Amino acid sequence: MPALSPTMEEGNIVKWLKKEGEAVNVGDALCEIETDKAVVTMESSDDGILAKIMSEEGSKNVRLGTLIGLLVEEGQDWKQVEIPTDTGDAPSLSVPAAAATALSLTLVPKIAEDHPGKLQFRLSPAARIILETHGLDASHSTPSGPRGIFTKEDALKLLEQKQKGKPMATKPSALPLQPTAVPSAPASSMPPPAPRPPAPPVSVSGRPPSVGTFTEVPASNIRRVIAKRLTESKMTVPHAYATADCDLGAVLKLRQELAKDDIKVSVNDFIIKAAAVTLKQMPDVNVTWDGEGPRHLQSIDISIAVATDRGLITPIIKDAAAKGVQEIAASAKALAKKARDGKLLPEEYQGGSFSISNLGMFGISSFIAVINPPQACILAVGRARAELMIAVDENGNEKLQPQQLMTVTLSSDGRVVDDELASKFLESLKANMENPARLALY
Repeated sequence: MPALSPTMEEGNIVKWLKKEGEAVNVGDALCEIETDKAVVTMESSDDGILAKIMSEEGSKNVRLGTLIGLLVEEGQDWKQVEIPTDTGDAPSLSVPAAAATALSLTLVPKIAEDHPGKLQFRLSPAARIILETHGLDASHSTPSGPRGIFTKEDALKLLEQKQKGKPMATKPSALPLQPTAVPSAPASSMPPPAPRPPAPPVSVSGRPPSVGTFTEVPASNIRRVIAKRLTESKMTVPHAYATADCDLGAVLKLRQELAKDDIKVSVNDFIIKAAAVTLKQMPDVNVTWDGEGPRHLQSIDISIAVATDRGLITPIIKDAAAKGVQEIAASAKALAKKARDGKLLPEEYQGGSFSISNLGMFGISSFIAVINPPQACILAVGRARAELMIAVDENGNEKLQPQQLMTVTLSSDGRVVDDELASKFLESLKANMENPARLALY
């Protein structure tokens, strides 16, 4: 299993594109692998014959370095390929496999003897609740979860054995205390016993679900990484926020004129172009934080948030300031389709200097987005809304005039973009959005 993205730790085998016995050339597509970012096609780096598929289609959470297939040279008998005994990660201790097995067989019983009932593995939260609620002892059970975790399914199997009346180990009860003469206190002075919290209902396989039960949904690699990175971002990046309203009147009017010439561009395309132009005008915002300090980037690469069935991903429109609005529209449409189909290449979503997340199409007026490290900023875009505003005509008279306003909120990393710089950025972005003719100058 190769590392197909910088943050990848494990992958899922989605589909094998070659069968056992087929010839393979350098550059041929071998299989599709779901990484923490997208579904990526793995290409062969050697010529030969695919002799053995070690990880079948649908294999989940395959760690990096795990053997997933074997190639032999052309002319060799691929049916007689010798399968290595160690098909996973290398052991951390350089001891023979037999010695490692012997150690585990002799040491574990001694620990169990010294500490009866003490578990030698970790429990998942759901499994812990089931064991404590029903008084089950899992010390003699074998966990089936990843990295030796005793899962909810293991606990339910143990509960089924108890309900079927099979002999099983139970938790050792405390020895009964010998009764001693203790002067009894008056009944009125005895505090009432605290009510015991009700035991949560447990879902048992083969039976109708109880009220309040739930179903655990396996998370994809992408969603697990999204959860991890969002948590790290909120915990380690000092977020600062600034909000501004942009008048979209000029942009909407320009869109209507372009539509007459059969040129179809969206408001979001103008936002991407305006943000790129503003970054070119203010290069101090086009930065990332590498852990030690800021890095000023030469290229203006805009990451656009795209929602997919697998989770959120941010394909990149590279050198956006040098592209026209029509070219940006074509790039954004193509990247969004590839993202939803899971066909993005690593270079199409890795990197970026500035992110834009637009929820206006869902009717959201405004929201706050989480920064995507190592980037320093992300722009959250709301929907266009009609409001009456006071305007001054040519004669200096005030009058009510309808305007199409859009709220944008900039989340910035306070270590590299302070409040003053963020405010100036929004001021320039607002000017560029309200005067789209300026965008053609870049």
